[in-house]
Amino acid sequence: MRRSLRATGAALATVALLTTAACGSDSPDAASGNSDKPQIGVDLPRADSDFWNSYAKYVPTFAEEVGADLMAPTNSQNDVAKLVANSQALASQGAKAIVMAPQDTGAIATTLTMLEQKKIPVVSVDTRPDKGKVFMVVRADNRAYGQKACEFLGQKLGGKGKVIEFQGALSSINGRDRSEAFAECMKTKFPGITIFEEPTEWEGTKASAALQTRLAQHPDIKGIYMQAGGVFLAPTLQLLRSKNLLVPPTDPKHIFIVSNDGIPQEFEAIRRGEIDATVSQPADLYAKYALFYAKAAIDGRTFQPGPTDHDSTIVDVGNGVLEDQLPAPLVTAENVDDAGLWGNQVSK
Repeated sequence: MRRSLRATGAALATVALLTTAACGSDSPDAASGNSDKPQIGVDLPRADSDFWNSYAKYVPTFAEEVGADLMAPTNSQNDVAKLVANSQALASQGAKAIVMAPQDTGAIATTLTMLEQKKIPVVSVDTRPDKGKVFMVVRADNRAYGQKACEFLGQKLGGKGKVIEFQGALSSINGRDRSEAFAECMKTKFPGITIFEEPTEWEGTKASAALQTRLAQHPDIKGIYMQAGGVFLAPTLQLLRSKNLLVPPTDPKHIFIVSNDGIPQEFEAIRRGEIDATVSQPADLYAKYALFYAKAAIDGRTFQPGPTDHDSTIVDVGNGVLEDQLPAPLVTAENVDDAGLWGNQVSK
């Protein structure tokens, strides 16, 4: 396990240490800064996801550690109109920087332009806006999520069979990246596997309904790719249990399941043999480095593409936008008990 996935309860060494976080960045003396803490606004994207609820728990802890004055967080509830309104409210209330996670990455450009005109830098977490300027994107490589899921299922199914894929919203860069990478990998490496692509808009009820229909049509489905365990896990397990299909991996009726998120509930399901793997999105590091970059933006720091000191790489994704791609390991029964995984460090 990479060192960056260390115990999240540990304090940051010092803000001075954090100021060396990226290759090519400025390195002002943090100790010489102002005693006044800058106000940072945070919009939480939703409250119906175990992953995002975990992220929300980390935000106040890391805000204190990076020396930021955290405003009362808002929640846009997976609604871009609410995100726009919340951003305007945070700006009018004195936010010097805003951290957001737009779920519809194609509809936030006007708001980003407004914030840029007000000289309020934005850090985008987990998602990357299709248009508009942000100071930094804090994200993992979402194409790698789809690639890892494809390779895991392809190997488990021996390169043949049927798989259902619960796609996230295709209006989101995350949903597109995961879906495109999964499809490309399957086509190239496992052409004998049939994929049933099911758009869900990140809604568990839609995923469950799609699974119900597909199992009725194709009872020989042997694999499931859930692009967001935080919203898909519970309804999926409930449906499979009702059909007596929630059986151990040694049972011929077992359906192999790979997920994305890395929440404690997924880890428990892996231990019970109900699902087989998940890609651990770093909820702790999302909060930590989103706030770090928001504070850095207020302080006038700049960053360049290259490796960081926290086991990630800053990449130029075009149009002057930088993205810090944080590590997101695959978790299976072999490493599910690793104490360094954030999912083993938070309560359910």
